[in-house]
Amino acid sequence: MGLAEIRQEVAKAAKDAGRAPEDVTLIAVSKVQPLERVIATLDAGQRIYGENRVQEAAGKWPELREKYDGIELHLIGPLQTNKARQALDLFDVIHTLDRPKLAKTLARLAEETGHCPPLFIQVNTGEEPQKAGIMPAEADAFIAECREMGLPIVGLMCIPPVEEEPALHFALLKKIAARNGLEQLSMGMSSDFESAIAQGATHVRVGSAIFGDRDYG
Repeated sequence: MGLAEIRQEVAKAAKDAGRAPEDVTLIAVSKVQPLERVIATLDAGQRIYGENRVQEAAGKWPELREKYDGIELHLIGPLQTNKARQALDLFDVIHTLDRPKLAKTLARLAEETGHCPPLFIQVNTGEEPQKAGIMPAEADAFIAECREMGLPIVGLMCIPPVEEEPALHFALLKKIAARNGLEQLSMGMSSDFESAIAQGATHVRVGSAIFGDRDYG
């Protein structure tokens, strides 16, 4: 589709849901994308990007930030505790706080450095054993624990099971967020962002629909 078309689709989905288009943040997922495709979207005015791996982002974005103002980088992939310090330096927002050990590491580093970006807690709404995230039944307690540590929790994130109706998972995430006083919802990707916006997504993570199919080499 391309960036311009996706922006139009996001705005339309927001309006159809009775929401203001500016209330939905489009994160362009640039992981494993050729640099020229990323630069094309930067030249078209996109400034908010999502990366899955700390190492890949570290090799790409510092140089791009020297050339383009206002870049906001979101970590949307799993974060190893040994990469947490580097992630705090590199990313403006982290969407994948998914376990107590990582929460404790981030809290310790935040105390050491005096800095921690806004955090989304990843909830495993499908309770899939192979997928990261806090189980829905444990989400309330984990949110409370993170807040007690002083972590800046701003919202929740999920990745629905591929074979299930995503709207059910988006609705569940919204329900957990609402009862915990969290207003931001990171949910929806290339194939289902319209449904996510209808359910209240504040951040949608769109990659292939903007850039084309990824080249994994």
